[in-house]
Amino acid sequence: MNATSHLNALRAFEAAARHQSFSAAATELNVTPAAVGQQVRALESWLEVPLFTRLGNGATRLLLTDAARAALPDIREGFDRLSMGLARLKDAGAHAELTVTVSPAFASKWLLPRIERFQQAYPNINVLLDTNSRAIDLQTEHADVGVRYGAGKWNGLTAIHLMDEVIFPVCSPDFPLLRQGMMAPEALGACTLIHDLTMADNPDYPTWRMWLDASGYSHIPTNHGLRVNNSAAVLQAAAEGQGLALARSVMVGDDLAAGRLIRPFADKGLECPLTQAYYVVYRTEFSELPKVRDFRDWVLTEAGKCALESNHSATTATLR
Repeated sequence: MNATSHLNALRAFEAAARHQSFSAAATELNVTPAAVGQQVRALESWLEVPLFTRLGNGATRLLLTDAARAALPDIREGFDRLSMGLARLKDAGAHAELTVTVSPAFASKWLLPRIERFQQAYPNINVLLDTNSRAIDLQTEHADVGVRYGAGKWNGLTAIHLMDEVIFPVCSPDFPLLRQGMMAPEALGACTLIHDLTMADNPDYPTWRMWLDASGYSHIPTNHGLRVNNSAAVLQAAAEGQGLALARSVMVGDDLAAGRLIRPFADKGLECPLTQAYYVVYRTEFSELPKVRDFRDWVLTEAGKCALESNHSATTATLR
């Protein structure tokens, strides 16, 4: 095997080991499963050491041998170093390419209104914004940095706390059930409730049922209303007067500041804190890559500004 063959075979082995499947490795590497299997067998033949134990009908499941398991961390570190070296070479040109992965709602409601400031501060970085509702694999899908919502622990990634959030009801400023900009609690039963299904599979994410029970309105039913699976669209529906939305503070901040939405209840005790938060994430080995470091520092600064503005707005509202 020559040097190129060695590298291709090692890449096939690493991908197959990570996925425990030739088929999944083939999808990542954009080749056929047979090609991955051939590369792995060639590597085993050259090394004279078995790398996998094949299980299942048609050998669809792979288990690493002891020798392969012992060598795999060094091989992965080697590929990580190669990736870092290539990234540095690419960024040495006039313009670095930065791929940022975020959810569609976070992009439209928080990042896009601010991203121009990043581009002005770092004109030599070309930003590709990858909006995806699922948490993509930063390595296999070639993203440099991202913002994720969760508990702050993702394998292989450095996660730095960005923002906490709470949820609370919001509505259009001309919502018909308002009286002098506020809503009487007894009017809740007559409201169309807008349900955010973005995180319906997350047991820690509060629902209208949870909020109403915690706020003393357990008698109000929640089996009616409008259901939407995008947080940005939930806020848009509320702004258009279609009902009362249970808004996430990070998503709704700009709408509140612009007056497109208001909080119809003065009692801040009706806020519901969330157990999860936003984090800026990136592959640990890329932590000192200049473009990743620049975006990380910028987005943390922007989040800090938001926190100060939110605290100022809350203080001003209390003094009125």
